[in-house]
Amino acid sequence: MALDPAVEQTLSDPLLSASLWTMIAVMGFSLLLFVYMGRNVTDNRVKLIFVATIGIPAVSIASYLGLVSGLTVGVVDIPGRGESVTLWGRYLTWTFSTPLILLALGLLAGTNRAKLFTVVVFDVAMCLTGLAAALTTRAIWLRWTWFLLSSAFFAIVLYILLVEWPRDVANKSPDVQNLFNRLKYLTVVLWIGYPIVWAIGTEGIALLGTGVSGLALTSWGYSLLDIGAKFVFAFLLLRFLADEPAGVTETAEREPSVAPGDD
Repeated sequence: MALDPAVEQTLSDPLLSASLWTMIAVMGFSLLLFVYMGRNVTDNRVKLIFVATIGIPAVSIASYLGLVSGLTVGVVDIPGRGESVTLWGRYLTWTFSTPLILLALGLLAGTNRAKLFTVVVFDVAMCLTGLAAALTTRAIWLRWTWFLLSSAFFAIVLYILLVEWPRDVANKSPDVQNLFNRLKYLTVVLWIGYPIVWAIGTEGIALLGTGVSGLALTSWGYSLLDIGAKFVFAFLLLRFLADEPAGVTETAEREPSVAPGDD
């Protein structure tokens, strides 16, 4: 299938192309590194967190290959601005990878299945409504309505991250609590960056420009956020889990706590 000439020209831009191929290289390296880091893991709970985390770069590689091949790149007619190329495949990356990030973080916190299910549902809803915002062409106000709805779902995700899960991790060991807090703030700060890039980028008010250069800068903004939110997050988590700390293992979860005076 032949690519739209506008898409072909956009993907030929060195700056934009570099933002995509850099991510493929980083995620490929991450996948190999994370598999190596988990080679000696035996505990089932730690294995589950490892598998969820390793899935993050695996999904990202497939998604970014879709972008560089033009398979998940299109042209939309933005009201009042005209035709603009959109890298809508990024939303596929986020739809499948961000739930894995939340699953790994939730398992570390020791949260229950109801909270895990809730945060994943609203996270996926956030990504899909963000995609709708990027692809809507009927009216500019409808694009921003989708964006606000996506932001509302994001607020629910943030509430669970900042309020609910800290309560769950409170009964964990200090080292687990410290890691959770570090990853929590890393995730919250970087994830807030995504709607900011959307708002000022080519899909929003185009503060970075409307041409290929503006799209390239927007793409680099997303790629740099992805490196922090995925690679840095995963590396910090898996480095801690590689030694199977007692506060996270399945055995530790099954051991009943003994309150003072129970003996």
